[in-house]
Amino acid sequence: RFLTDDNAAVNALKSGDVDVLSPVNATLAKSLDASTYTVSAADGSDKFVLAFNCTNAKLKDKRVRQAIRYAINHKEIIASRGNVDYALGGPIPSVDPGYEDLTGLYPYNVDKAKELMKEAGYTTDKPLRLTLTYANTYGTELGDQLKSQLAKIGIDLKINYVEFSTWLQDVHANGNYELSLVDHAESHDFYKWTTPEYYYHYDNRNVQALYAKALAATDEKESDEYLKQAAKTVSEDAPADWLFGYRVTVAYNKGIKGFPDKLSQTVLPLWQISKAE
Repeated sequence: RFLTDDNAAVNALKSGDVDVLSPVNATLAKSLDASTYTVSAADGSDKFVLAFNCTNAKLKDKRVRQAIRYAINHKEIIASRGNVDYALGGPIPSVDPGYEDLTGLYPYNVDKAKELMKEAGYTTDKPLRLTLTYANTYGTELGDQLKSQLAKIGIDLKINYVEFSTWLQDVHANGNYELSLVDHAESHDFYKWTTPEYYYHYDNRNVQALYAKALAATDEKESDEYLKQAAKTVSEDAPADWLFGYRVTVAYNKGIKGFPDKLSQTVLPLWQISKAE
C-alpha cells in the first residue's frame, strides 16, 4: 500500500493496519514505542548527486570541479538532515557491488579549494558565476547551503528551481545545465558514468574499459575490484560530488522477523520475512 501522508502512515502502523513502514518519516518514528516496534535506519541505493556538466566551458577545468568538491561541507549538510544519511565519496552506494569508502579523496578543505580556484583564475573578488538547476521537489535548503559554502571560495551560485518535468526535459534529456542536483535512486547504475551521452557528459575511456572488464569477469571478487578501480577513477576526476547516501528509515512491529537491513530500489527480498501469530 502506498500511503502519501506521513502521519496517517504511522497511525496505520500503530493501529495494526500495516505491519511495516518503509520508508517512515524519521522524526515521526520517534513516537513509536520501542518495546513494540523496531525502528532502524539502513543504507539504501539512493545517491544525492551534484552533477557538473563536463562539456560546459567553465567546468571543463578539472581544478574548478575539484575546488567545488573540497569546498562542500558534507558533515554540515548531513547534520541539517538529522544525521541520518551517510557520507558518500563516489558513485557506488554501500549496498552495491564495488563499493569502497572514497570520502577521503576530497575532504572538506576551504584553503585547498581557494588555491585551486585561484589557479583557475577566480577569487572571491573575481568570482566564477555558475547556475545550479534542480527540481523544486527537493526544497530550498540544499541549494541555500551549497550557495553559502561555495561563496567562500569565489563561486557566485545562482539557484534555478524548476518543476520536475522541466528538469527531466532540460537537464536529463537535453543536458542543458551547468550544475544540477538529483537523487539517483537506482541500484547498479554505475553504467551511467560510462555513457558519454548521459546528461553528465562524462567521457573517460579508462573507466569504460574497467567497467567492461567488470561485466565480463566470471569471478565476483574480480568484478568488484574492476568496479572499485573504475569508481575511484570517476571520483578522482570529479565530474560530480556525491552529497550523501540516503538512509531509509524503516519501522515494523516486533512480531515481524527477517525484514532486510539494507534496502535497494531494485530488489526487496520479501521471501525471508515472517510474522508471528
